[in-house]
Amino acid sequence: MGIVEQIRDRARKINKHIVFPEGDDERTIRAAAGVVQEKIGRATVLGLEKDVRRMAQNLKVDLDGVHIVDPGASEKITSFAETFYRLRKHKGVTPEQAKETVAKPIFFGAMMVHEGEADGSVAGAVHTTGDVLRAGIQCIGVAEGLSVVSSTFLMIVPGWERPLSYADAGVVPDPDPDQLASIAIASARTHKKLTGDEPVVAMLSFSTHGSACHPKVDKVKEATRLVKEKAPDLLVDGELQADAALIPSVGTKKAPGSPVAGKANVLIFPDLDAGNIAYKLTQRLAKAEALGPLVQGLKKPAMDLSRGCSADDVMNVAAICCLLSA
Repeated sequence: MGIVEQIRDRARKINKHIVFPEGDDERTIRAAAGVVQEKIGRATVLGLEKDVRRMAQNLKVDLDGVHIVDPGASEKITSFAETFYRLRKHKGVTPEQAKETVAKPIFFGAMMVHEGEADGSVAGAVHTTGDVLRAGIQCIGVAEGLSVVSSTFLMIVPGWERPLSYADAGVVPDPDPDQLASIAIASARTHKKLTGDEPVVAMLSFSTHGSACHPKVDKVKEATRLVKEKAPDLLVDGELQADAALIPSVGTKKAPGSPVAGKANVLIFPDLDAGNIAYKLTQRLAKAEALGPLVQGLKKPAMDLSRGCSADDVMNVAAICCLLSA
């Protein structure tokens, strides 16, 4: 059984409830129906019911078991608006603006997650990453102990014995040491929830244990120190070059005595340039499967999709969302 089917199978056992805000998108309709039919979880689609059902009929999709909610007509809109106003009034949001905002499906879905009406949300087939993150941050909030919302990719590399996590490859352009530490801690949590493996975290650099001197190396060293301080039970080391992190023989030479060198399964890149380039090169040259970007660092999961995603991709992300909400 491949890692994706393992994730779906594990999701079936916990029966989580996922909200899909983009009920005007046919991939979302197909995915929500598939999630229910394959018993991956429970599903709510947001949108005008007549429009959602008309689209499903045209697509020959059976929505039996899928809950459909029109945010603008929902009885929850008043309480959601009051809660959102309390959350955002310090930013100058008025009660009228709060009601207008939460009527938008992307925000209504995030408020469902905040209020425990759903375990997680999946969007991004239509909305931008910025839209998805904005709703998640403003409604759900950043997880305690973390300073930033980030993303990770779960990489399944042919011929490699274990899944790898690459972070951050999709959200934070130039993290400072505290943000980089938060990315590492969040990525370790994500990796364990998705794979069941104990995270072994490598803080990557062009230097290994002082082989080079540069402010960029100092940033990684400081981030490593902060990770050890904030998550003392986490197995982490840095700074490490990628070959020292992954290849036992190289790790033994370059970082003798390191508990991580040659064993890493969570790779933390120093900035978005490095992470994004690395994941795309791995995906294209090594024919790796890249699951993500998977949003992490929120109190509860609000997952982002590529706007080029397929219905099957949406189902996979929904299954991941189920596991991350557990």
